[in-house]
Amino acid sequence: MSLRQFISSNTSEPSNLKIISLNHDSPEQSKLKQMLHSRLLEESDLNVMEKLPESLIHEQLMLAIEKIVKKDQLVISQVDLINIAGEIKNEIFGLGPLEPLLLDKTISDILVNTYSTIFVERGGRLELVANHFDDNGHLLKIIEKIVAKIGRRIDESSPMVDARLSDGSRVNAIIPPLAIDGPALSIRRFSDVPYTMENLIEFGTLTHEMALILAALVKAKTNILVSGGTGSGKTTLLNIMSGFIPNNERIITIEDAAELRLQQSHVVRLETRPPNLEGKGEINQRALVKNSLRMRPDRIVVGEIRGAEVLDMLQAMNTGHDGSLTTVHANSSRDALTRLENMVGLTGIPVVQKSLRQQISSAISVVVHTARLSDGRRKIISIDEILGLEGDVVTMQEIYGYKQTGVELDGTVIGKFTSNGIRPRFADKLAARGAPLPDSLFIKAG
Repeated sequence: MSLRQFISSNTSEPSNLKIISLNHDSPEQSKLKQMLHSRLLEESDLNVMEKLPESLIHEQLMLAIEKIVKKDQLVISQVDLINIAGEIKNEIFGLGPLEPLLLDKTISDILVNTYSTIFVERGGRLELVANHFDDNGHLLKIIEKIVAKIGRRIDESSPMVDARLSDGSRVNAIIPPLAIDGPALSIRRFSDVPYTMENLIEFGTLTHEMALILAALVKAKTNILVSGGTGSGKTTLLNIMSGFIPNNERIITIEDAAELRLQQSHVVRLETRPPNLEGKGEINQRALVKNSLRMRPDRIVVGEIRGAEVLDMLQAMNTGHDGSLTTVHANSSRDALTRLENMVGLTGIPVVQKSLRQQISSAISVVVHTARLSDGRRKIISIDEILGLEGDVVTMQEIYGYKQTGVELDGTVIGKFTSNGIRPRFADKLAARGAPLPDSLFIKAG
């Protein structure tokens, strides 16, 4: 029996009874949810409720809501009551309509374009979901809740922010006047159990031979730059590669928004700080890189080089801090080096181009370039060794690469990993440092 049938057949109900007829996600349900939410804030001690076990929170909310419904003489079906209680629980103790999406382990990205439009990425493919916010004010409230938890702010004077969730997921939010149609929110999810190199081999991101090379490079304290576009898997790869750092080394990580989850026991995590309301107190990555040099690091891991900190990072790599790892946005390994040059210009320090390129070629030994293919899969496109400077040009040679040969009818990219048959110069260095590689790894396939 539907709720309307139940009400019409129950003629003994008092005349002042308030009948609520609901459809899921209807305006009536949203208004009722908002009303009950406000009443709960007034009549219940939510701080005490928040400390209860997860199983009891929903039960206590149901009791509190049923009390309000009875007091106001509302008639609501049990199904609607359970749905509303769940939504209010997510609203008070979670992130509202985002909570069901955050619980879905198959989702890697959550992209909120406006309050009414949410896309998610599953398996490299974007899809529209039915979840939505009540209005832009509701979405803005959730964004403020996210950034407040890590001591940051978002308002008209500071309308965009990078943050993170308690599970380590990366968050970017931007609001009006910069976002014309209303607040926008992007969440990059991370697996509860960090990926391993074996996982990347299973996914086809690289081959077993390439994994052996990367592991040996990290163990032998080789300076490595990971390049790639947005969403190409740079941070994931950096996190996995850092797992090959010996446990007895002191590691300093530096990030804008903490994403790296190193498993070693001797890790110090540093995070930048944005300016306060008065525009003061900002601590950028360059300041943290400089400070890390005074912290007796064995390794320095910078989540992503974005600006003037590149010069300090290069100097650290050239002055005894071998084994440093970092990432940079670029379309190819060659472009990655060009970007480093351009970012040095942001320091305002005049540097002769040839001298700068000499410093880059001395500091970085290997560039690993990642890419996200048209079918959504991520691949390591190339592992390049930097050989040095010839004239004014930094010379490189590709050790391993991925060659795309076509596309299936369903959009799946066809390609293969190949060795260029070149024994890298770093092979002798790896052997000297206790991480030798068999020459068979570098034999070109016939």
